[in-house]
Amino acid sequence: MLTGGGTAGHVTPNLALVDTLTSSGYSVEYIGTRKGIEFGLVNKAAVPMHCISAGKLRRYIDFKNLTDIVKIKLGFLQALFLLLKIKPDVVFSKGGFVSCPVVWAAWLLRKPVVIHESDMTPGLANKLSLPFAKKICFSFPETEKHLNPSKRVLTGIPIRKALFTGDVSEGRRLCGFANNKPVIMIIGGSQGSQIVNTAIRESLDILLDEFNVCHLCGKGNLGEERAGYKQFEYVNEELPHLFAMADVVVSRSGATTLFELLALRKPSLLIPLASNASRGDQILNAESFEKQGYSKVLHQNDLSSETLISALSATFNDRKKMIDAMNGSHVADGIDAVVAVITSVTK
Repeated sequence: MLTGGGTAGHVTPNLALVDTLTSSGYSVEYIGTRKGIEFGLVNKAAVPMHCISAGKLRRYIDFKNLTDIVKIKLGFLQALFLLLKIKPDVVFSKGGFVSCPVVWAAWLLRKPVVIHESDMTPGLANKLSLPFAKKICFSFPETEKHLNPSKRVLTGIPIRKALFTGDVSEGRRLCGFANNKPVIMIIGGSQGSQIVNTAIRESLDILLDEFNVCHLCGKGNLGEERAGYKQFEYVNEELPHLFAMADVVVSRSGATTLFELLALRKPSLLIPLASNASRGDQILNAESFEKQGYSKVLHQNDLSSETLISALSATFNDRKKMIDAMNGSHVADGIDAVVAVITSVTK
């Protein structure tokens, strides 16, 4: 039984495991919410989906904390019923608040639980689940100090196999890039990032002299079209081809995206979410990748057209060093490592 939701980073690594788990003899089902991003992604992947109630626990005072406690209790009872009915041999949790009731119910039923933590430091949902896990997979070497030594296993993040099937010429065709200029690819996330979008567009006059620019800007964020500048609100099947043609990637620093870039050996300029817009995990993730030589970092508070152009130039010039560093990594695509952990705890 897979569980996890709320963001794509809590869902796509789960779905990346499905083919390998199936070929290893498992049948796979999923518990999530009907309103979360997982509902559409899991159904599209043709994995049996079960929906429960989920509430968010906040670190600040909010009236919704009271109403969400009711949702959490209901979700726990629903998860308990589902696990009693389906009788899974093992539960794998990728995090997000929908996962907590599933993990707690599994523990109560003495079903082994494997948890995966993507970020440098565990998020609140995983913190509430860690005591009930048999094993804890993690991605960043620095994370081990936050985890029980008898449970932790460094695995990396499962990466969608489809990402490795990209074709450079198809990517250039999709973007209409007829010349041989190197390509900068900007990933704004599924919702886009207005501050990054604005800085990119303010820099185009200079960037387009040297580069083609492929911009994943988010739904409703399309701007003016220009020669050598291709925009997409959202991509799915096209993504492997766009990655394949990219020489440098500009991105936020969610853990799943970072390990996709690592697996694909793509040099990157990371612009992490500021600490006032998140719990600070993206800043820690980005600093780890910079320390290991995989990326350069430009903090959002320092972002401007001038700093962006300068940082992109430095990233492009050092791209070969970054690729060499990534080639020396022992942690890239974590599918086999995670499946090995799941197999080790399966009754």
